Amino acid sequence: MDAAPMAAPLLVLCVSALWENCVSARLNQRPIIGVLAHESNDVIPFGKSYIPASYVKILESAGARVAPISMKLTEAEYTELLHSINGVLFPGGVASVLNSRYAEISAIIYNFTLKANDKGVHFPVWAICLGFQELIVLTSGENILTRTNTINLALPLNFTKAGLHSRTFKKFPKNLLQALQIRPLTGHYHYWGVSMKNFTNNKKLNNFYRILTTNMDNQRVEYVSTVEVQWHPERSPYEWNATLNIPHFSEAVKVAWYLADFFVNEARWNFNHFSNTTEEEKALIYNYTPMYTGNISRFEQVYLID
Repeated sequence: MDAAPMAAPLLVLCVSALWENCVSARLNQRPIIGVLAHESNDVIPFGKSYIPASYVKILESAGARVAPISMKLTEAEYTELLHSINGVLFPGGVASVLNSRYAEISAIIYNFTLKANDKGVHFPVWAICLGFQELIVLTSGENILTRTNTINLALPLNFTKAGLHSRTFKKFPKNLLQALQIRPLTGHYHYWGVSMKNFTNNKKLNNFYRILTTNMDNQRVEYVSTVEVQWHPERSPYEWNATLNIPHFSEAVKVAWYLADFFVNEARWNFNHFSNTTEEEKALIYNYTPMYTGNISRFEQVYLID
């Protein structure tokens, strides 16, 4: 995930030896990340919407708190919430990227993010699987997704030159970057992707994103796997469905944490906040109880939101 450039920080004079401590002092040390809910379906036949607990856990592992983004708010309520949080994670799942409540809310968040960053407000987003596909459609202005044979694969990543030197990956330990290129550390569980051909032929995508990694499906179709994130880093440490080819290698767990750490650090440059402590506490995921669903779905636990 390569986020938009950071807004210019406030000018603070520091002794060079204390620079890192000085920078840390200027960051938001209590970041809150919004996670978009999914409409309940045959997979999760409870409540009206849910969030897989693995997305919550991966953000908490990097030092963030989570605010669920309900599917039943008005546009004004979404705007108010977005002005109170420090970034958004678009999760994977099953929904139409064109005609669904997920698509409608994603468009509101996407447009808010563009306007915020245009004003110099650093507001990062992390898009995984369906979220990645949704952002591709929103940015390109059309559905250029292609069917990929990537329903249940664990793969190494093919890095572009930009990917190896990107802000997303440049702080990864060298041995972990090497492992990502030769070992099947990334889980791919998606029916759709954007082919290299479609991506490179779309001027809007080329002007907006840099391709960091690609992959090849079983039918030798090359697709883009990282500009934000198409694959599922959150599953390696937190999901255990035996029918899925989930990489549980130590390196795969470390990759998940480094990505989460990168994203949460980006969110620390945002200083949005709730109007008071009571409103903040009401918005947090702690008001919901995770439910075990490992016996009926691909998720070990979910939070029922609405």
